[in-house]
Amino acid sequence: MPEKVLIYSRLPKSLTQRFADRFELLDSGGTPAHEVFPAEEVAQIRALITAGGTPLGADDMDRLPALGAIVCYGTGYDGVDLKAAAARNIVVGHSPGANAAAVADVALMLMLASVRRLTAADSYVRTGGWVEARPSPLLKPPPGLSGCKVGVYGMGEIGRKIAARVAAFETEVGYFSRTRHDDLPYQYLSSLDALAEWCTVLMIAVRAGAETTHIVDADLLKKIGPDGHVINISRGSVIDEGALLVALKDGIIAGAGLDVFETEPHAPDGLTSLQNVVVTPHIGGNTRESHVAMQACVVANLAAFFAGETLPYQVK
Repeated sequence: MPEKVLIYSRLPKSLTQRFADRFELLDSGGTPAHEVFPAEEVAQIRALITAGGTPLGADDMDRLPALGAIVCYGTGYDGVDLKAAAARNIVVGHSPGANAAAVADVALMLMLASVRRLTAADSYVRTGGWVEARPSPLLKPPPGLSGCKVGVYGMGEIGRKIAARVAAFETEVGYFSRTRHDDLPYQYLSSLDALAEWCTVLMIAVRAGAETTHIVDADLLKKIGPDGHVINISRGSVIDEGALLVALKDGIIAGAGLDVFETEPHAPDGLTSLQNVVVTPHIGGNTRESHVAMQACVVANLAAFFAGETLPYQVK
């Protein structure tokens, strides 16, 4: 008889079918399990699948007394209270690097769109501005990418792939992360402040957590400067969105490309109304290949847990 697995977050059926072929799924549609399923069934749940950003705290865990494994669909696990899980002997797994290439591609897309004013240019053509030769301040010649300094904040799997991609555009690449990687051919900056002062484009690829919440604030944005751009493909919590809005409106920085927001799916109206902002709906890892790879990690983690083995992709 297949093991039961709770689908804790709201996930499309198309993404969970592979799990249904292997396990008996209890899909709560994002509603707390105790509000959907009988108490005796909830009491037997030993493992769940969740989106990494979905809040999952001590109280939620206590409602699942038999819970032994939390498996995140994707790389992130910032929504999971790791200390609470450890205190309850609950292991946490994720899908490290499974979507790194896809996310890095979107980072490059946003960088190019922001630096070269893609959305403004698109609108200029569609609204007749080009035909009518209307003046457009946003289409004044911007600095090009050749020789541009791109600073990568966070040098994990995604950061490495971003760095390799931007280097192909004849840019200078620097980075700051908790660990200096001597195997990389890029300049290491000693702090995030130093990286911001050095770079023209700040690529945010750091893992979310209490220590990175709003770390990109008004002071840091000033260091990037009026020709600078901020690209965020990590988590919206890393940027102080109020400070970013002021910086974009007042010309403190030139532009931003955002795939993530602090309170998704709600992108602040102030940001989406600006022409020097490019926005996408958290699509960084949304490719067929990425989903196949992430699902394989989820299945491997669940299979190992139910077999009494160490999770192959355990959060440490």
